[in-house]
Amino acid sequence: MDFRFTEEQELLVESLREFMSREVTEEDIKTFYQEGAVSEKFSKAFIEAGFGFLGIPEEYGGTPADVTTLMLVGEELTRQSAAVFPFMSNILNMFDMVEFGRPDQIMTMMEIYKQTGKPAFSLAISEPQGGSDNSAMTTVATHKNGKVYLNGAKTWVTHGNVAPWTLVVCKEESPELTNKNMSMYLFAADTPGVKFSQLHKIGQTSTTFCEMYLDNVEIDESALLGEKDKGFLQLMKNFEVERLLIASQSLGLAKAAMDDAAAYASERIQFGKPIGNQQMIQQMLTDMEIKIKNMHNLLYEATWRHDNGLPIKLESALVKRYCGMTATEVCSDAIQIFGGLGYTTETRVSRAWQDARGWQIAGGTDQIMVHIAGREVLKKYKK
Repeated sequence: MDFRFTEEQELLVESLREFMSREVTEEDIKTFYQEGAVSEKFSKAFIEAGFGFLGIPEEYGGTPADVTTLMLVGEELTRQSAAVFPFMSNILNMFDMVEFGRPDQIMTMMEIYKQTGKPAFSLAISEPQGGSDNSAMTTVATHKNGKVYLNGAKTWVTHGNVAPWTLVVCKEESPELTNKNMSMYLFAADTPGVKFSQLHKIGQTSTTFCEMYLDNVEIDESALLGEKDKGFLQLMKNFEVERLLIASQSLGLAKAAMDDAAAYASERIQFGKPIGNQQMIQQMLTDMEIKIKNMHNLLYEATWRHDNGLPIKLESALVKRYCGMTATEVCSDAIQIFGGLGYTTETRVSRAWQDARGWQIAGGTDQIMVHIAGREVLKKYKK
């Protein structure tokens, strides 16, 4: 077994570390979280440095990269900042666009992305009554006289009220539970009949989050992204990579919390000596390190499988569940090591804990991951 990353990957990670130390400060990050948005300056710098184009084909102005490399970027970006930025979801969105879009749709989105470094479109999947059950969505597309009319409501729409375009997943013609025919439609977010209402999160506040209402929204048939009636299958392909991406950021948050907690344990003097000399603190740090090692190994074994053309339906669900829960535990222990100071906004670990907790819900809850993984485990061990 060879656990080393390639020389190119190591150089990329080092380059990202240098970029972060040069382009953003802790005070900047606090401002992003308070204002609910990453600055245009930092977003543009990330794009101009080339990180935002990883994984996008050369013909569209990108830099080809395997999933392992994308996860390394997600992990290191999060570790260096102890924060969640929209950059990795932007990359995932463009990954979907390149995968399913027509050349003209891809180029339109790429031009917006290149100019601003901000998301060109939001992805509207979840619904208030549907939650994790995507088959229960009731947003419907009806077709009349060469036009498409969308009606329904979406929730948890990241970037919904700031991205200039939106990608809506909906059922064709009927909202019935038995209807599995779903499609994706890409259209301008300011199209008549589209309204947004912002939601307020307790963590990951550098990105906006909102509900979307679609009232007889008229769009052209050409707004279809990918194949008609195949939107659910396209979603499934998106979800597996998304779970790995979320896990990489969970790992980054856990490592950031560990960096800070271990340093503090060496510096904080109590009863005449560093608290890191106390066996209870050493036990906490030891267990945190074991959890981080397990997160790392589980994640990159899954990315190795993906990059070698092997199925990862089981692995992506296991990674998403374990890394989400475990990152929250590691960050919580880091807060405990800091004591009262850890429960204030003066430390990065409190922010990391709030952000890590959100990853136990976004992209599929811990419980849904059991539902997905459990079925695959039964298949794997069936005699």
